[in-house]
Amino acid sequence: MTAAQTHFGNPNIEQRNLAEGEAVVNLGARGIIKVSGEDRLSWLHSLLSQNLKNLLPGVSAEALLLDPQGHIEQVIHFLDDGQTSWLMVEAEGREALIAWLNKMIFRMKVTVEDVSEDFSLVGQLGAGLAQAEVSNGVALVWQDPWPGVVTGGVRYSMARPAKWAWTESVVANSKLDAVLAAHEQAGTMAYDALRIAAHRPRQASEVDAKALPHEFDWLSTAVHMSKGCYRGQETVAKVHNLGHPPRRLTFLHLDGSGHFLPDAGDEIFVAGVGGASEDRPRGKVTIAAQHYESGPIALALLSRGVPEDAQLVVKSTGGEIQATQEVIVPASAGKAADIPKRNLLMGGKH
Repeated sequence: MTAAQTHFGNPNIEQRNLAEGEAVVNLGARGIIKVSGEDRLSWLHSLLSQNLKNLLPGVSAEALLLDPQGHIEQVIHFLDDGQTSWLMVEAEGREALIAWLNKMIFRMKVTVEDVSEDFSLVGQLGAGLAQAEVSNGVALVWQDPWPGVVTGGVRYSMARPAKWAWTESVVANSKLDAVLAAHEQAGTMAYDALRIAAHRPRQASEVDAKALPHEFDWLSTAVHMSKGCYRGQETVAKVHNLGHPPRRLTFLHLDGSGHFLPDAGDEIFVAGVGGASEDRPRGKVTIAAQHYESGPIALALLSRGVPEDAQLVVKSTGGEIQATQEVIVPASAGKAADIPKRNLLMGGKH
């Protein structure tokens, strides 16, 4: 089985080929989980943030598993074939998700099976691979809903990111080498650069222990705002209706004059008068790349209080990098319900 590679030659050429639908990417290690049984959709519907109860065979969905405080534990790419639900997750979260699902079965008629060693995911900007695995007559091609707004979702961003007609095809590992050999290949560096340009968050790089869905605009594709109860729903509703997410995902245009990119985790400061920066960090870079058209770009998580038009400075091991923002999640995100405070003073109306 061929391992994923960062690049095969010139990353800029690979990006162009990938953007034009002429190349594919071996996405590397992923967790792939099958959930079967007649109760699978209603059971998963009750556990996850997305409306899955009546999902039709072959229709793609994205869902989140949240902790009781509404923080993101798992980002799940979801596809059902009419008999089995296929859940694709980051490799690092696979074992924890399987263990938790097995704990939650109780008397439901479902079975959970880890098939991560049997299948891989191959990404493409296009319709998906003709060689994708077929299960129960359904081609296992997950179609990314980003940057749209699914039924029941809410989008905060008004930006117009790069086109992102992304698909992930499930391919049997026994066929993977032959499938990849039949296509032009791009490395994961090309995938990352195009994903950044599309403002597309990914759990492996953007999500930390404090992450809320609102901070990444994931309410648009992975959360149904009016479905029944699930773990973390109270926080999702409260932040959206009454509060604001404490951080916001932003896209950065980086100054390329230094000829180096920042690293994930590099701190971001607001630029002050005369080019000096504030003393305290106001965010961090989550991922950066050299884009074949836009040059050096990045995604970053900033404190909500950072002005949207503020000039920024990224402090990296190679030096300081000037940056400008392209807003993804605005500072105004949330506060959807304008509910006046009750008058609780003595004599007030209740």
